Amino acid sequence: MMTNDTNKNAFSAEQTEQLLETLRARFEDHMHRHNGVDWADIAEKLAKSPAKLQTLQAMEDTGGEPDVFVLDNETVFIDAAKESPTGRRSICYDRKALDARKKNKPENSAHDVAADIGIDLLTEEQYRTMQEFGPFDLKTSSWIHTPEAIRNLGGALFCDRRYDHVFLYHNGADSYYGARGFRGMLKL
Repeated sequence: MMTNDTNKNAFSAEQTEQLLETLRARFEDHMHRHNGVDWADIAEKLAKSPAKLQTLQAMEDTGGEPDVFVLDNETVFIDAAKESPTGRRSICYDRKALDARKKNKPENSAHDVAADIGIDLLTEEQYRTMQEFGPFDLKTSSWIHTPEAIRNLGGALFCDRRYDHVFLYHNGADSYYGARGFRGMLKL
């Protein structure tokens, strides 16, 4: 599992320019995700926050394809890969679940990877809103933020999209599957 070692190394000007170009091209290719948002404003905010650039690079490196979305009148980056990011699959929900697993432990947990990258797991509402901008997770599924009452009983929640509908499911928090990962969000 990839970890965000980029925090230890400053980006070069060339790396920053390359990442910004990738993000700008994706932004322009998917204008329906962020109506009324100007790329120049996003680029200006990112230029003032090298830590956010490093987080976006880690999202990119793990297959997230982050793009700008507007959720509840807030501009955020969300993993917009068609399927759950490839570099964040086959992981259980959180550290507690990982530590409790006796056999066949996955490499990591969604919460640990998210914290390492510097992103938050999507809530059910955020996941459903993201799906309004296009079909995501048609073959995969994504862990989402699980309410404490469910997590305290050993469960965790995940979502996917099938039959043109978003479905919410539950599983043991210690479960993991090759087709289940998680999507993250970075607030600007």
